[in-house]
Amino acid sequence: MFENLSDKLDRAFKVLKGQGTITEINVAETMKEIRKALLDADVNYKTAKTFTDEVKQKALGMNVLTAVSPGQLLTKIMNDELAALMGGSAAELTFPATPTVILIAGLNGAGKTTFSGKLANFLKTQKNKKPLLVADDVYRPAAIDQLKVLGEQIGIPVYANLESKDPIAIAKEGIALAKQQGNNVVIIDTAGRLSVDEAMMREIEQVKAATNPHEILFVVDAMTGQDAVNTAKVFNDRLDFTGVVLTKLDGDTRGGAALSIKSVVDKPIKFIGTGEKMEALDVFHPDRMASRILGMGDVISLVERAQQQFDEKEAAELQKKIRKNKFDFNDFYSQIQQVKKMGNMKDLMGMIPGVGKMMKNVEIDDNAFKNIEAIIQSMTPYEKENPDSINQSRRNRIAKGSGTNINEVNRLIKQFEDMRKVMKQMSNPAAMASMMRRMPR
Repeated sequence: MFENLSDKLDRAFKVLKGQGTITEINVAETMKEIRKALLDADVNYKTAKTFTDEVKQKALGMNVLTAVSPGQLLTKIMNDELAALMGGSAAELTFPATPTVILIAGLNGAGKTTFSGKLANFLKTQKNKKPLLVADDVYRPAAIDQLKVLGEQIGIPVYANLESKDPIAIAKEGIALAKQQGNNVVIIDTAGRLSVDEAMMREIEQVKAATNPHEILFVVDAMTGQDAVNTAKVFNDRLDFTGVVLTKLDGDTRGGAALSIKSVVDKPIKFIGTGEKMEALDVFHPDRMASRILGMGDVISLVERAQQQFDEKEAAELQKKIRKNKFDFNDFYSQIQQVKKMGNMKDLMGMIPGVGKMMKNVEIDDNAFKNIEAIIQSMTPYEKENPDSINQSRRNRIAKGSGTNINEVNRLIKQFEDMRKVMKQMSNPAAMASMMRRMPR
């Protein structure tokens, strides 16, 4: 995410490295590089120029503290200005009525149906809502089936009317059903449409007029860059939507749409899609995204993702097992599954300050846990519960059963034993204090 832009901004800041003070000349040179980096990232030209002029003005007008280097000062100004450019603060959904109606609109292939499923899952798991999905795409044959499959996967009801080809009637029927069933949110997944298709644009306006939605979310593929911004402007002129959703942001190394859309359309980015899984949806936080673009990580989002996946009761039980040295391979396997749900591994690493730059040329396979899982799954229930019982002959059998080799099995068991020792020590305050006292000073 934003990899190319981050690299180029990093190079631009090197112009100021070693400079004692900020001057008109070195700032102008840096701003030229930053503007070039933004244009390469497919940022709107007017947005890029206004942004760099603003940063330059603030940098030259600031009283520089002696403790702060010009590079550090400019990074701070850039961070603040990037966050402001993308909206300043997170714009969350509002729920002014029961049911709250959310209309989903956008181009063909932008990922509206997948987003509708992700949003329903997010509202159910994070906001304690009871959503109903409405299949209102009467043109794409697989759209209704796709929404039904997603609904089944996340345990959320889907309303579809296979007899009707009238999206206005279907949307109204869905809202009526939600009132009847006690669903407090209705998500209407509409058909993809081109902004030049007047009949289809008129249709979405009619759906809006008939349903009177509280939120209209415009879903756009982030990888289309400047085209996404232009399309958003045309749709906004017709629909006056309340927010933007950027899908496929995990595959966008440039970031032009995310940086331009707020300044051009003057509507906030509300959500970003960061992967294919139903959990891969984040509320968009401009300040956190600015930090990530500048290579400063995003620890808050990392902690929030972890909190979403780790159950408090389960964590308390696990702590008890660790204290008694009863942590076993069942627990280890369960922890791996929870980490996997947090998202793309490279994306998670990029949230740790400083690690993003170190990992930029490193490919992290999302199947990184595949061999570990295969080894654990090849153990008998007794072996999983009693790791100390795994002798040499058992290890040979596990290696054969998992399709790995004996070295991989030995390495995993050794790492597991070391981890168990450290966890046991960390759970014991007296042992921790003793360990701290023995450390060299």
